[in-house]
Amino acid sequence: MTDVVVAVAAGRQGGSSSSPSPSSTPPCAACKLLRRRCSPGCVFAPYFPGAEPHRFASVHKVFGASNISKLLQEVPVEHRGDAVSSLVYEANARVRDPIYGCVGAITSLQRQVESLQAEMIRLRMASVCAARRNGGNSSGGGSPSSMSPPPAKTAGLDWKPTPDLHVPADQHNVMELEYARLWSF
Repeated sequence: MTDVVVAVAAGRQGGSSSSPSPSSTPPCAACKLLRRRCSPGCVFAPYFPGAEPHRFASVHKVFGASNISKLLQEVPVEHRGDAVSSLVYEANARVRDPIYGCVGAITSLQRQVESLQAEMIRLRMASVCAARRNGGNSSGGGSPSSMSPPPAKTAGLDWKPTPDLHVPADQHNVMELEYARLWSF
């Protein structure tokens, strides 16, 4: 009876093992997570290396392995890397914010840009007003040719100092004009 046990144990050691042979490539992150053998033609292998399992885990959690596989097969090979990067970004954004995903991040960044643009205009306007108050014509970084002429040379406008800003009374939309000047290239 002990001969049979020894023969069976020897058969297990000499038979096929579940560990990869030295000549085979290590499995990709997708195949590791899905616990399957990574074939040489695996669609996931080039984009989800085994050393980065978290990338596939988040994409799999949000989109599912079957949907990712179908999507990658439909995308031309030269664009698959970009598609995977987008999927990883969207999946990570969905994990952080399940309702809005990356749209929430984009909206937040757009609000920050708008706020900074408004602050830039405000600072530029304050600089122009301070320069006019001091009788100069520099805008603190703008070119003199892009500015309006000094009040004494303003043709057709009556120079009437306002209580605080000392700008021509006919210049109503200063902020809109300054905004247009800043963003017209």
